[in-house]
Amino acid sequence: MSELYARLDYLFNTYYNGAATQAERDELFEIINSSATDAELASVIHQAWDKLDDNGPLFDRSKSEDMLTRILRANTEQPAMVPIKSNHLPWRRLGVAASFLFLVGIGAYIYSNQKKQVVTKKSIAKTHLKNDALPGGNKAVLTLANGKTITLDSAQNGLLAQQGTTRINKTRNGQLVYEVGINADAPVINTVSTPRGGQYQLVLPDGSKVCLNSASSLSFPTRFTGKTREVTITGEAYFEVAKNPQMPFRVKSDNTTVEVLGTHFNIMAYNDEAEMKTTLLEGSVKISNGAASGILKPGQQAVLNKAGRLKVLNDVDVDDEIAWKDGIFQFRDAGIDAIMRQAARWYDVEVAYEGKIPQREFTGRISRNVKASELMNMLGYAGVKFKIEDKRITIQQ
Repeated sequence: MSELYARLDYLFNTYYNGAATQAERDELFEIINSSATDAELASVIHQAWDKLDDNGPLFDRSKSEDMLTRILRANTEQPAMVPIKSNHLPWRRLGVAASFLFLVGIGAYIYSNQKKQVVTKKSIAKTHLKNDALPGGNKAVLTLANGKTITLDSAQNGLLAQQGTTRINKTRNGQLVYEVGINADAPVINTVSTPRGGQYQLVLPDGSKVCLNSASSLSFPTRFTGKTREVTITGEAYFEVAKNPQMPFRVKSDNTTVEVLGTHFNIMAYNDEAEMKTTLLEGSVKISNGAASGILKPGQQAVLNKAGRLKVLNDVDVDDEIAWKDGIFQFRDAGIDAIMRQAARWYDVEVAYEGKIPQREFTGRISRNVKASELMNMLGYAGVKFKIEDKRITIQQ
């Protein structure tokens, strides 16, 4: 047994059992972050994996969830609305460890819920990789009222454009910020669009902050006038709305309107999803679609299906709904098709199924900064077979 393996084995087990000192926790993170190569770290983890019982269930679900949650929080906490960098240091190596630590949690979860397939190290799927898909990043296009487009990810910092007295700037941290002059002209409509594999953050003319997920768009005026502040979205966006009781903020998507005074909420309204979901973190919002309407309180979620039926869910885990903006894939009892729709948008890949879509549910958490193969290996530990080839992920029976 190598010295590195022996030490890492000890630190994993000490951390797992909740007995690690602060110095030992720091040492564990340091080993993960400073291993000479990803292959070295993976080799050490695989040795630890080989110690597990070949035929029995893996770690206890609650402990493995708690352990990874603590590791993730210690390595990924960032100020709200700070752009997520693809080279965020801890995740470069933590992705390997995170896959290991939480995937055994998935195995225990499936076992504890009496699924037919018990996950052991012998049931890991063999995979075929060709042209692995890289994660997305800060990418977006700004379309001005005159039709001119500006590619934001390649644009230099500073003043990008000026429309009347409204200045449009790109800050050092990659945000798009609108500054309205004193003698403002009549507002015009601008649109920020993210491609598949992109995300972006901006500050609207009223000071509201928006984080756009991949394959999304936000249209808004260069200055808010009148009695309301109205924007239109497609896809998914997280809002931190500047308070202004005299001018309510409205978000429109298709025939649905979400109205707020000042609050934090997430809207997911992709065309390829069966439902539109509005999740409230802070404040209150009113959602309406024709005759259907409802008022949300923090922790609630409004779910609107294609037929226009609205239901309100209580005690929603809001962390699951906004994990994407913090650079994390987070799933709880999610079907493979729901997971793969997110993967398709983030990695800009096509997804295909050989045979029927596997009818299983998964719980897991992993960085969005890892390659597609690492996300898929997370599912592979739970028995999902796949191959990645030419920008296409195929789920196999």
